[in-house]
Amino acid sequence: MTFNWDDVQPVTLPNGVVSKMYRVGSPSKQASPTVFKVYYPPDVLIEPHTHDCDYTEMILEGSQKVGRKWLYAGDIRVGIANRGYGPLLAGPEGATILFVFANGNWPALPLGKSKGKTLHSDVIANSIVD
Repeated sequence: MTFNWDDVQPVTLPNGVVSKMYRVGSPSKQASPTVFKVYYPPDVLIEPHTHDCDYTEMILEGSQKVGRKWLYAGDIRVGIANRGYGPLLAGPEGATILFVFANGNWPALPLGKSKGKTLHSDVIANSIVD
């Protein structure tokens, strides 16, 4: 299979974040790695959260503050399952980030007093067509 990101249906979240995703291998297998390309508009804040699987993220364009550290285009961050991070703050120019999750257990899970209001994993999950 060959395709372009422009061929992938975007999901626009209530906070303006635009997410595109596909699964490596069989799209219906939960064990398949899952890849996201996500655009965060300028100054969008995402609450602290975690994921139930390992993942990596690469800043393609713009900048993003993770906790107290700013990341810029070309920076790569590796996350371990069930270890929290955040909050995330998109820079003044926004941020485009490529995420690769080890499997289909990618939905963001809120941490602490967070309620998940900025995560919108449910919106993304409900948009997936197998």
